[in-house]
Amino acid sequence: MSDIDSLLVRVGQGESQALEDLYRLTSARVYGLARKVLIDAEMSAETTQDVFLTLWLSAAARFDPGLGTGMSWIMTLTHRRAVDKVRSEESHRTRDLKWAIKNQDIDYDQVADTVVQQSEAEALRACLHTLSAAQREAIHLAYYAGLTYVEVAAHLGIPVSTAKTRIRDGIKRLRASLQGTN
Repeated sequence: MSDIDSLLVRVGQGESQALEDLYRLTSARVYGLARKVLIDAEMSAETTQDVFLTLWLSAAARFDPGLGTGMSWIMTLTHRRAVDKVRSEESHRTRDLKWAIKNQDIDYDQVADTVVQQSEAEALRACLHTLSAAQREAIHLAYYAGLTYVEVAAHLGIPVSTAKTRIRDGIKRLRASLQGTN
């Protein structure tokens, strides 16, 4: 049994001095592998710390020298932790990117938007004067007052079919007039 194997067995039995010795002998290689996978120095140091904490808390007790060397076992544990960290970071980045795309404010020219709205409102007001008084009143009641055809007809004291005709014909005339102004 190698020094690392015996140290792992002792760490599994709860010997803190064995953990210190194991760390001194293997931490550079553990950090090197983590750095190779993660690239980031801070994340690699965090992963190295995580590996040794895991060894101390539970993993070393599961080490079986009959199944392989202690160093290969530690390196396998390190590689798995580093890959898990990469996956976790990628998941965070993807989730953050999706959130940012979904919640980004769309820049637009508010001044231009206001000018266009005012221009359209002016064109509509000008076109409303091309309607007959009866059509203008029926459209006003339906679209600005929010009345239904039946309510417009009752308000004006006319048949429902007449109210529908006035509104429909008025809208056609507005559409034609607006298309002529554009």
